[in-house]
Amino acid sequence: MKIKVEKQALQNALSKIQNIIEETTTTPVLTHFLLDVADTGSYIFATDLETAVKLPVKAEVFEAGKACIPGKKFYEIVKELGEEVELTLSDSWLKIQSGRSTFKLATLPAEEFPRWTDITDAVKIDVSRDLLLTAVEKTLYAAGEADVRYVLNTLLFHLKPGELHVVGTDGHRLAHFKAEVDYATEETLLILSKKSLNELKKFLSDAETVSVYVGSTHVAFEMTVSVYVGSTHVAFEMDGVKFLTRLIEGNYPEYEVVIPRNNPNEVVLDRDSFVSALRRVSVLSRDKMNAVRVELRPDVAIVSTSNSELGEAKDEVPITLTGNSITMAFNAEFLIDALKGITSSSVKFTFSEPEKAVYITDIGVNSFVYECVIMPLRW
Repeated sequence: MKIKVEKQALQNALSKIQNIIEETTTTPVLTHFLLDVADTGSYIFATDLETAVKLPVKAEVFEAGKACIPGKKFYEIVKELGEEVELTLSDSWLKIQSGRSTFKLATLPAEEFPRWTDITDAVKIDVSRDLLLTAVEKTLYAAGEADVRYVLNTLLFHLKPGELHVVGTDGHRLAHFKAEVDYATEETLLILSKKSLNELKKFLSDAETVSVYVGSTHVAFEMTVSVYVGSTHVAFEMDGVKFLTRLIEGNYPEYEVVIPRNNPNEVVLDRDSFVSALRRVSVLSRDKMNAVRVELRPDVAIVSTSNSELGEAKDEVPITLTGNSITMAFNAEFLIDALKGITSSSVKFTFSEPEKAVYITDIGVNSFVYECVIMPLRW
C-alpha cells in the first residue's frame, strides 16, 4: 500500500472517528481503524462493535492495500505533520512521511478488523438532514446517561405513515419531537443508543448542503439522508459517509400516555429571561439536585433557592398566568435543558398540582412539534 494525501483531509476524517475508536479494550483491533486503499477509492473504517462508520478519503493511490492502524496515536502524529503526507505499508509497518519528518507505526492485519454489516433486509427511507439533526438535538439531552434500565439510555424513533416521532426520557423528564414527513412506511419502532446518536449528530452537522449556481443566482438544496432500516441495524448515508449502528432491544416507555396535554393552568413567559434567572439562582442551589423553587403568581414567576451554608438567591420574571397560582421545585438544569430546545422567544408551561408533571412547548412554531415533560422535585 502506498498513497499520498493532504494532511487536512486526513486529519478531518480521523477527528470524526476518535470517539468511536476504543482507548483500552480486551480486543486490541478496536483501538485501530482500517485503512482500505483501492484504485476505485480509499476509505477509513472504525467501529466499537455497536457503531461503525465508513469515511471516504481523497488520496493519490500508487499501490492498493489495507491495514489496521492505531487510531489515537496516528491522529496525534498527523496533526503535527506538514501539508502533504505519504503513507507506505511494508510488511506490518506503516511508514509516515511528511517533508523531513518520518515515523514508523506497527499495524495489525486487515483480516482482524470486524466485518462491515451489510443490511440485506433493509427498508430505505429518505429524510431531510436538517429535520433529522433537529429531531436528535431537541431530544438527546433527555435520554439517560448510565441508567441500569439500559433502554432509558437511548432515543426512540417512532416511524408512522407520514410522521416522524423522536423521544428521549430518563424517567424524570421526557422530550418529544414530531414532524410530518414525505416517506410512506409501516409503523416501526427503532431504539438507538445515546452514544451512537451523539456520533451521528457530528456527521449530520458536518454534512455539506448541495449548492448550484444558475448564472449569478445561488440555489442551495436541502440535503437528504438515506436511512436503511434492517432487523438488527440501521444505516445512515450522507455526503459519502456511511454510519451504521445496532438497534437496541427492549420495551421503550409508552411516551404518549405520560404527556399531560390537558393541564388546567397555563403560563406564558419569555424563554431567555427565565433561563437567565434559573442560571443566576442555581449558583446557590443547595445540593447536587440543583434544586430551585418556582412560585407562579398572576404576573410574575419568583425563582429562588436557599443554602444554609452559603445563603439565599431570588429572581423574578414577568409572566402571564391563566389559572391558579402554584409553587413547585425543579432541578434547574433540567428546566434549562428543556428550554434550550424551545425555538420561539416565548414558551408555554401548563401544570395541575405541585407534584405532578409540567408540560412545556413552543408558541407559534408550525413546522414541527417540540414538547417536553418534567417531574417536579419534593422540596
